[in-house]
Amino acid sequence: SDKTPLHRASPGARRHLARASLLLGASVHFDRQLMAASSHKQKFVIQPFRHASQMDEDYANKTWQTLHDAIHEIHKQNASGLSFEELYRNAYNMVLHKFGDKLYNGLVETITLHLQGVAAEIQLAQDDEFLAQLKDKWDKHKLSSIMIRDILMYMDRTYVVAQKKIAVYERGLLIFRDEVCRNPRIKDRLLLMLLDLIQRERSGEMIPRSLVKTITGMLVELSREVYQKDFEQPFLQATATFYAAESNEYISQNSASDYMRKAEQRLMEEQERVKHYLDQGTDPKLKEVAERELIAKHMRALAEMEHSGIVTMLENERISDLTRAYDLFRRVKQPQDGLGMIREIVSSYVKSLGQKLVTDEELSKQPVSYVEKLLALRDKFSRVIEQAFGSDKQFYNTLNQSFEYFVNLNQRSPEYISLFVDENMRKGMRSTSEEEVEHILEKVVMLFRYLQEKDVFEKYYKQHLAKRLLGGRSVSDDVERSMITKLKHECGYQFTSKLEGMFMDMKMSADMQQSFRQAMGGSCKVEGVELAVHVLTTGFWPTQNNSSCQLPPQVLRCCEVFKEHYLKQHSGRRLTWQTNIGNCDLKATFSTRKHEINVSTYQMCILLLFNTVDTLSYSDISDATKIPVAELKRALQSLACGKFRILSKEPKGRDVDETDNFHFNAEFTCKQLRFKVGTISAQRENETEKQETRQKVDEDRKPQIEAAIVRIMKSRKEMEHNALIAEVTNQLLARFMPHPNVIKKRIESLIEREFLEREKNNWRMYKYLA
Repeated sequence: SDKTPLHRASPGARRHLARASLLLGASVHFDRQLMAASSHKQKFVIQPFRHASQMDEDYANKTWQTLHDAIHEIHKQNASGLSFEELYRNAYNMVLHKFGDKLYNGLVETITLHLQGVAAEIQLAQDDEFLAQLKDKWDKHKLSSIMIRDILMYMDRTYVVAQKKIAVYERGLLIFRDEVCRNPRIKDRLLLMLLDLIQRERSGEMIPRSLVKTITGMLVELSREVYQKDFEQPFLQATATFYAAESNEYISQNSASDYMRKAEQRLMEEQERVKHYLDQGTDPKLKEVAERELIAKHMRALAEMEHSGIVTMLENERISDLTRAYDLFRRVKQPQDGLGMIREIVSSYVKSLGQKLVTDEELSKQPVSYVEKLLALRDKFSRVIEQAFGSDKQFYNTLNQSFEYFVNLNQRSPEYISLFVDENMRKGMRSTSEEEVEHILEKVVMLFRYLQEKDVFEKYYKQHLAKRLLGGRSVSDDVERSMITKLKHECGYQFTSKLEGMFMDMKMSADMQQSFRQAMGGSCKVEGVELAVHVLTTGFWPTQNNSSCQLPPQVLRCCEVFKEHYLKQHSGRRLTWQTNIGNCDLKATFSTRKHEINVSTYQMCILLLFNTVDTLSYSDISDATKIPVAELKRALQSLACGKFRILSKEPKGRDVDETDNFHFNAEFTCKQLRFKVGTISAQRENETEKQETRQKVDEDRKPQIEAAIVRIMKSRKEMEHNALIAEVTNQLLARFMPHPNVIKKRIESLIEREFLEREKNNWRMYKYLA
């Protein structure tokens, strides 16, 4: 039959012949390729079939009709009787013989007609069956499209690519989109039913989530644009409308705490909604809409709500409510930062509490209580920040700024903080563990950081430390050194160098005392009086007023002996006796009992006068002792009006006057064999002492300001007035806040001393003179 001319063959024979020719051609071509590969060692390449014959139009129509019928059966879910191999071969031949257009266009037309019928069926569905019907048709369409794609795979790989057409499966989706989902009678109904289901779920009803998930998944698969335009955008608008109405109603009827619980619940529901049946791409958009309507639009009203807002939560330390507020408000960044609003309210509230505390006149009379209240206030808000605000550093910064504001409103804060340390160093830490001591010191240093006038604190701390060291009243040298180490860490070596020098003097004094004892033959007694001396370096210790007194002869003899011994070892030095900070142990005999009394040096000088006489006037005592008036009155008040009344005063009273007379109280009794007569004085400085301390501080600041000016000008050479003021202020902030007028005076002083000069043409410009 292969010799029979092709034009004489019957149509059936002609088809068989064509197939044989195809097979033979393939075989021959394959053999040629093998021969070429073996003889020339070229790369193995499979080339398209070559055919000597062409498919005519009638045959193409019949082939398409076969494929059309098969596609129709596939759409009817009746594909079990089809030969997919034969259908694939038919499609293959049509593409191969240049009938790809016919096949592709016919396919589009067939699917379109089918889906138009599907759309009509869906339109007739009842509301309760509408989504289920759509889901069913969608599932069947996807299955049919996969089978059709497999049959037309060759067309997908060749014709579609060459002609830049849309692939078979994707084309089926587009047709489904246009004919079904965007059918005017289906599109709006579908959207309304989806939104209605979601609305019902928000109202507490149960809905078929899996069905909704399939429908939204269908929209996503049809294309992201379909999902967003046909569902997501209207859904977000409906969400905004729903929550706008609900939030306005709920906030008008409930407290801030209840509203935030409701908002938190709603946000969690929306998150679950995305997880169960919405596309993940909707999550940030839905979250933004819900947070805007539920939180952002009501932030200020919630935060400032009377009796239940942020301030009320802070007052009552409602940690769970504050945590919820923090979690909700931090979601909002626009138009105002949510956490910024909370920080603003916290700052205002802390400042109001702190300002009330530092201006409390009654509390200002109790320095230790004053500082304890400050620490308690900070502990409270630190606890809130840690437990409710997740230890947010920005909230700690806000707290620190607030404390810095009101702590410096009271000029006595540096003094009071030093007194608090003094109280704890003397007796407050006796029964506390090392960890507790460390914790107290850390809190004190925290308050110290807030001080703008750290040099004022240094001045007071030095005075109080001196009294503790010289009086042997400190709980522990280790604790004292730990505090100094912390201050050094905060302000540097220069800040604590004098404090450390004080400890060095105490050690050297102990060595000197031992040397004196050895020189005196193993005892420090001089003519029956035992002397203990602390030698203090003038620059390290607080500057003392030159308030010396007339010492009793036997004590003066002891001082001369020690001075002689000291100057033998340290020639060229000068000793000045600081009688105002010394103390003495006396043995006193009364009518019924002997006692050992610890008194100040001034009190000793007064009491020894009564060894020879029983009564002395105020003027007699003053002339004999040369004690300054203020100190003399305090000493006499302690001896005659205090707890231990060794002297009696005429006339009686709490105050000492220059016309008073004093008698030795021979009938004095006391249960203790040894006791101490304290000097009556206010724990705080009086106004005169305060002014003196302030003057000392101001004087100490002058060289520091000048040094800063010279350092800056030496490196810059030239500088404008305002820039210099700002730079000096910035450099000195670690110790104190210099006033611009004070800096200006120091600049003038340096100009007079020819460290600086002004430019001739610009008097606000300074030059450094080397």
